Amino acid sequence: MIKKLYLPLVALLVLALSSCKGKMGELSSDYFTTNPEVLEAVAGKVPVTITGKFPEKYFNKNAIVEVTPVLRWEGGEAKSQPATFQGEKVQGNDQTISYKAGGTYTMKANFDYVPEMAKSELYLDFKIISGKKEYTIPSVKIADGVIATAELPTTKSANAAYAPDAFQRVIKQAKEAQIMFLIQQANLRASELNSDSLKAFHKQVVAVAGDDKNYKLDNIEISAYASPDGGFELNDKLAAQRQSNTEKYMNQQLKKGKIETNVDTKYTAQDWEGFQELVSRSNIQDKDLILRVLSMYQDPEQREAEIKNISSVYKTLADEILPQLRRARLTANYEVIGRSDEEINSTFDSDPKVLSVDELLYAASLTDDNARKEAIFKKCIELYPSDARAYNNLGMLAYAAGNQDEAESYFKQALSKNPNLSEANTNLGLIALNKGNIAEAETYLSKSTGANTANEALGNLYIKQGQYDRAVNAFGDTKTNSAALAQILAKDYNKAKNTLEAVQNPDAYTSYLMAVVGARTNNADLVKSSMAKVAQQDPTLAAKAAADREFSKYLNEIK
Repeated sequence: MIKKLYLPLVALLVLALSSCKGKMGELSSDYFTTNPEVLEAVAGKVPVTITGKFPEKYFNKNAIVEVTPVLRWEGGEAKSQPATFQGEKVQGNDQTISYKAGGTYTMKANFDYVPEMAKSELYLDFKIISGKKEYTIPSVKIADGVIATAELPTTKSANAAYAPDAFQRVIKQAKEAQIMFLIQQANLRASELNSDSLKAFHKQVVAVAGDDKNYKLDNIEISAYASPDGGFELNDKLAAQRQSNTEKYMNQQLKKGKIETNVDTKYTAQDWEGFQELVSRSNIQDKDLILRVLSMYQDPEQREAEIKNISSVYKTLADEILPQLRRARLTANYEVIGRSDEEINSTFDSDPKVLSVDELLYAASLTDDNARKEAIFKKCIELYPSDARAYNNLGMLAYAAGNQDEAESYFKQALSKNPNLSEANTNLGLIALNKGNIAEAETYLSKSTGANTANEALGNLYIKQGQYDRAVNAFGDTKTNSAALAQILAKDYNKAKNTLEAVQNPDAYTSYLMAVVGARTNNADLVKSSMAKVAQQDPTLAAKAAADREFSKYLNEIK
């Protein structure tokens, strides 16, 4: 509310007499307003815009007045930059104030926030120079206290980022082999059927089919091809025959091994795609010209004719590229089945060294016992000391327990193993925010992309930077104290109330923020009930409420 600029008659007489003597008298607080009316900490600062007025027939024509905003509290004070004004007869570059008409001015002040400012008063100090004389007039109090809700340490209850495992119980794999054919032939040659590649293929199929505990054979695919040289009709029949012969052979092998699975087949009459891939990977002369022909022409016959016209390389194509396209590709698709949850748990207890790093990290997700989680992560570090994730996750446990120093040590060890680990960068960003190191936090959080709590950490950063709407967007549907704080600071009190009601593990700050919502929405009952919870959860925090300007109208409710 803007104060009325009112000066009592007695004060006017004093001013008039003072002016007659050439000395400027005391000013009333009615001549000053502040925006905001109650000061508020934003991004670690306390900004305020002061509007003041020098009354009519007050400002000595030969005077210079220096006005300094000072925030005072018990045992200390902070000064902002002064503003200087001059009378009509002064030669200078400062704002000139008319003696007859007086003058209005606006000045901005900014103070570095400290907690003691919660119970403080904003004054203006006046130093006046008139000729060779220098004197002061009494300071004028223009505002009370600083609201410091934005400085509440909600980041300490933020969720640290968890570095996930990459465990997959079922992993899809494939084993391939190729049977090559001679030009314009579809018969299976003994040299191909006895190749090391095909023997290894059959051996893997037998192994997979014979171990239904660790494997599952999905199917076998056969893809037969003809090279793109020659007419389409000839190649279509040739590729189809290669498919048929290979399918018969494969079915015989499966029957002999008593293996049941689907055999899925297809053929490609002219393998232009394979041709283009082989040419691209080759070092043959005029490679770019050949590839350009493929991109320019879609008709198979025209493609072939144009490529044959490049006589300098066609023999090379015929000798090196085309024979590789006369083939049938066999693919055995199967699944590797990993240990069950029960097997992983029992193996950790009996012989953890046989578990992979991802199985160990996954084992930690199978328990709610933090002591067991810690034991698993420490064993993971022992067996796999170069993996950064276990260090990070030990730090996450320490952070959740409130052990900031221990958490920071683990996070830094994680980064020493992997400087790009997004989760460790996210968590060190939170640590930096807790310490008030905003620039350092910003550096860490610039590398947080991909971490499961990256947006929550960024929301906390934006609160510290005074970007409240951006913080709300970053938090999204997160239900934490920090998310609710951002919503309060953005003046969305209904949303903040809903968020606080949904916090999974509410603490004293959850209740304190709910009391703030009550105060800002004129709900005395909510203030009273919430502060009663604060008193039970953290008496020290409850005691601080008496000096919090948020509750200046509700002192009876917070006792």
